[in-house]
Amino acid sequence: MKLYTRRGDDGTTDLIGGRRVSKDSLRIEACGTVDELNAAVGMIRIACEHRQIDKPLEIAQRQLFEIGASLAKPEALEEPATGKIPRMDDSHVRETEQFIDQLSEPLPPMKHFVLPGGSELSARLHLARAVCRRAERVCVTLAGQESINPHILIYLNRLSDLLFAAARRANQLDSVSDVPWLGEDQIDPA
Repeated sequence: MKLYTRRGDDGTTDLIGGRRVSKDSLRIEACGTVDELNAAVGMIRIACEHRQIDKPLEIAQRQLFEIGASLAKPEALEEPATGKIPRMDDSHVRETEQFIDQLSEPLPPMKHFVLPGGSELSARLHLARAVCRRAERVCVTLAGQESINPHILIYLNRLSDLLFAAARRANQLDSVSDVPWLGEDQIDPA
């Protein structure tokens, strides 16, 4: 089987189940943004030497792939769970919250907002967090127009928190300070 089919040359694509939609539809935008987030998490993982950060990201990649599949099959909410496309549920959210707690526990309390950066790993995590927030926004917009699993929205919100906690923990593990945002009056003019 060839990689290219030429079926999408007209600007349309198939959802799971065969329904054709425009490649600029909101549902495809949601799928693509979740895919972009998954790729960003993959870029983090190749640079991550900390198992306590990598393990939740490995799980997140699998869950993001499942979210993409769920978004690509709109009728999945009406079908009985078959295991072919696992459904995001509250257990995924709770597991993510546990990872957030584990990563946050050794961190000092925040006294300032932090800027993305510090170590390279932290910067990658902050970038993925920003992509995650975008994926969440696109999915919220989609949910206002079509049915999606509501646990997807909750999960993406928690995942962005996980990425933030992991960014701070990465800096701590790499002995690099978080970069505080101190406001305009604190900027060095040099």
